[in-house]
Amino acid sequence: MKPLKIGITGVRGVVGETFTPELAVEFSQAFGTYLDGGRILVCRDTRPSGPMVQAAVMSGLLAAGCDVIDLGVCPTPSLQLAITWLKADGGIAITAGHNPSQWNALKFVRNDGLYLNSIQGEELLDIFHQGEFTKATSDRMKSAVVKQDAINHHIQRLKETFDGALIAAAKLKVAVDCCNGACSKLIPEWLRELGCEVLSINDDPNSPFPHRPEPKPETMAQLSAIVKAGNADIGFAHDADGERLGIVDERGEPLSEELTFALATRIRLAEKTGTVVTNVSTTSAIEQIAANFGANVVRTPVGQAYISEAMVEHQAVIGGEGSGGVSVPDLHSTHDGAAAVALILQGVASSGKPVSELIRELPRLTMLKHNVAVEPNRLYSVLQNFRLAVEDEQLPIDQTDGIKLMFPEGWTHVRASNTESMIRIIAEAEDPAGAQKLLNWARDRLGK
Repeated sequence: MKPLKIGITGVRGVVGETFTPELAVEFSQAFGTYLDGGRILVCRDTRPSGPMVQAAVMSGLLAAGCDVIDLGVCPTPSLQLAITWLKADGGIAITAGHNPSQWNALKFVRNDGLYLNSIQGEELLDIFHQGEFTKATSDRMKSAVVKQDAINHHIQRLKETFDGALIAAAKLKVAVDCCNGACSKLIPEWLRELGCEVLSINDDPNSPFPHRPEPKPETMAQLSAIVKAGNADIGFAHDADGERLGIVDERGEPLSEELTFALATRIRLAEKTGTVVTNVSTTSAIEQIAANFGANVVRTPVGQAYISEAMVEHQAVIGGEGSGGVSVPDLHSTHDGAAAVALILQGVASSGKPVSELIRELPRLTMLKHNVAVEPNRLYSVLQNFRLAVEDEQLPIDQTDGIKLMFPEGWTHVRASNTESMIRIIAEAEDPAGAQKLLNWARDRLGK
């Protein structure tokens, strides 16, 4: 199976197999056509294929008559924030985020710094599939690509948004694993601006990923060791493009990625109550936390585009997902690991409590996840068969995204991945035995 994912979230695949320079050129031409030329920002993460894909993207955009600004290696949130600063019409982030280094992807950003929504994504796909792109003549084609530094601008915006004096007064020692990704140029500097003592590892953007760039407990062994050896107050792990965040507590214990957003929500609602936006796969602890502050929760399909749109619609005070993505709308309604770091450090500083104690104050639930690789052309038939298998069970069903079934003891969710050719199964209950029972129930009916 040679995976390629084309959808409203963009296009991603394995370089040298399904993700080719021709594909990058044509998608970039389609995006330039969709925006009728205009000023387009481009950034990339640090994976080996980045320069090749960037050259293809630049070529496609220039061919469509776009004015291109090269942000170089920088986090995707830095590009999203720079859209309004540089008065751009859109942007392309060249990054496969949490996927392994052999993958790459194009993520498309509109003129307010948010990802294309579902309707806009479908419009872009229509142009791509039709293959009728704007072709600039030599007298209309831009002859140069301008370079800009979006990281310094990002740090300035962060400083305007968060209470740096409060964090600095706490004299925190912070360990960080940048995974040699795009955050290598942002996060250590941002932490120093916050007055923290910084223990930084894997912060060389010219080196390969030391592990899969997904901030989950199984990838945080190095960070845990640094936290313990350096007696740090907290450790942060980043993905390749600065959207997802993982946490290690002061004892060196790596936390589930589900706890990043739960902790951020608890801290945020203590500062300011209001609507919380998350997706249907994220822990039910969010509702329990929100109830303690009289806040309400809005659930969306999985994907940052849906979170961002709902945050704007409902004027949310925070949004995010169980993957470790956190959006703080005071800065921007997009997942931003640097903003999540600052919000969590604010909470640690204001409480005076160690991270492990803040985590103990959160609702205790057990979530289990299982992925099943499925050929791309069979994904939705497998889901349909599962739907037929469970429709006589007389259980409440949420079909916001895939099939989520509610049980007295918890829930299970079966859906197609947005980023890989697989079915994701998630189960949550109050204890490990209950979660395992629900996961097995779903796997039995899925036949996987």
